[in-house]
Amino acid sequence: MKIGDLARRAGLSVHTLRYYERIGLLPRAERDGGGRRDYDAAILTWIGFLRRLKTTGMPLREMQRYAGLRRQGDGTGPERRALLEAHRETVRAQVEELQACLSVLDAKIESYRTADTAGKGTAP
Repeated sequence: MKIGDLARRAGLSVHTLRYYERIGLLPRAERDGGGRRDYDAAILTWIGFLRRLKTTGMPLREMQRYAGLRRQGDGTGPERRALLEAHRETVRAQVEELQACLSVLDAKIESYRTADTAGKGTAP
């Protein structure tokens, strides 16, 4: 699969894919006879995982560390698990904070509903 096709299927830009390859998040792609990158479709699963890590706020440096451990093989499983467990705790803390913010928003919205029904103004 050429880089443009991979970009479309992965939902990333060609520039991002090249950057990820350059910094070691993606393995170096095979090249066709014309020197163009030629990817195996199986890389989409890995890219999907990288996108999840990015969405959850994992820093690129940690993503690179994980990718490096992955390249080293199955013997790094415990280290990869520890890295993901630490990140999971960070994500859980963020989710808790967002839940608290959501509760405040819900309460404020309800106060506006109550005020609208009673025909009163509302406080900030």
